[in-house]
Amino acid sequence: MSVSISLEWTPNPSTLKYVVDRPLLPRGAVNVTSLELARQKSPLAEKLFGLAGVKGVMIGPTFVTITKGEEGEWDDLNERVMATLDEHLSADQPVVNADALQPAAGPAGDVEAKIRQILEDEIRPAVMMDGGDVTLERFEGGVVYLSMKGSCTGCPSSTLTLKMGIENRLREAIPEVDEVVSL
Repeated sequence: MSVSISLEWTPNPSTLKYVVDRPLLPRGAVNVTSLELARQKSPLAEKLFGLAGVKGVMIGPTFVTITKGEEGEWDDLNERVMATLDEHLSADQPVVNADALQPAAGPAGDVEAKIRQILEDEIRPAVMMDGGDVTLERFEGGVVYLSMKGSCTGCPSSTLTLKMGIENRLREAIPEVDEVVSL
């Protein structure tokens, strides 16, 4: 059975988003930045890292983002990514290893709980629409430390998203937040 795959552009010129017609993850995202991590986390990502030019893979609930390195051209890489996705998903092979799906982190305090809630309800869905993801690493001394993944990594507009979007929203809702920084 063939998979329906649609291609979407992201704000990052080095990243494309492939939306598929079936669920890949129950929630969140799995970000893979090396072949070694791919071997640990995801059989699909491992296959994609086998394609010359692939520098990063992020698997979301119904999409995969591919970040291209210096090697190769998008036209050729796109065809190979589409074929790999179709072959892997049509064969109903596992997308990620069970231990790669991290349970939702429990809040360390009231402020972190509020931050996580806003990230989950408002920010992550919007960022995922562009093929990226953002997760809370920690809240410390008024500073929110976030990890930007997928198409957000190296994206020219990620700083604007971080400062003007996420920071403004969190500061508006949570007076304890002074600043948001990306790790």
